[in-house]
Amino acid sequence: MAVSCSHSSILFPPSTSSVGFNRFPCLQTLRFKSRNVYQKARISTTVSASSSSRSLQALIFDCDGVILESENLHRQAYNDAFSHFDVRCPPSSSESLNWSLEFYDKFQNLVGGGKPKMRWYFRENGWPTSTLFDTPPESDDDRAKLIDTLQDWKTERYKEIIKSGSVEARPGVIRLMDEARAAGKKLAVCSAATKSSVVLCLENLIQIERFQGLDCFLAGDDVKEKKPDPSIYITAAEKLGVSVKDCLVIEDSVIGLQAATKAGMSCVITYTSSTSDQDFKEAIAVYPDLSNVR
Repeated sequence: MAVSCSHSSILFPPSTSSVGFNRFPCLQTLRFKSRNVYQKARISTTVSASSSSRSLQALIFDCDGVILESENLHRQAYNDAFSHFDVRCPPSSSESLNWSLEFYDKFQNLVGGGKPKMRWYFRENGWPTSTLFDTPPESDDDRAKLIDTLQDWKTERYKEIIKSGSVEARPGVIRLMDEARAAGKKLAVCSAATKSSVVLCLENLIQIERFQGLDCFLAGDDVKEKKPDPSIYITAAEKLGVSVKDCLVIEDSVIGLQAATKAGMSCVITYTSSTSDQDFKEAIAVYPDLSNVR
């Protein structure tokens, strides 16, 4: 995809799935039978269409899955936390809880945010025993303490993984940020993850200067409701001082897509291996990464 950051036009090459430019009605609609069909084709043309009826004023990035392909790193950190506190769920389990890759690929797209993930899982599968609680916690306060402790430890473990130097930003992200900034567009990052973990990722992956140059940065701690609730994107538009209709969001999952569209924003999907089969019909374009985005 090539997104020209000029006020007068937006350029899109063919995407890897059907493209419905429903938020930019003047743009041409392209449809392909499947990603596999596209991947076998050699197409180098671009589609140019005027967007004079709407100017792109702000580009908003999700973090996990967009700036970095992080879900397996999060899964590793969760499992390390479960092992450290010997979390048994259900309590009759002979081993500590371990979320498999197959399970987490589906689960992380069902529930957004770390604490909501664990709360949902324990509610559905039984509250666990652990080194924190010999018996499953029954009061709201004890359950909150369990969730908070696990999340805090998991976050610190995740930081260690990010600091290891083995993680890089996904293709095209840094270049697109720089091009958008050079074109005078406002830049924001909105993530459902905890602020400390997002700050760490951004400082290590896009460098401190770019992070500090963002016009808006919001994390899960900054809003009451997590994605797919649109609060984080509505708040971002308010802080940026722009209309939601003049914002373009880049997401990787249907949860993020729902949050963006519910906020009234257009959304481009750059999917990951764990989200590639989701229904992105509400997105204006769908791509495997941002390598060819301008």
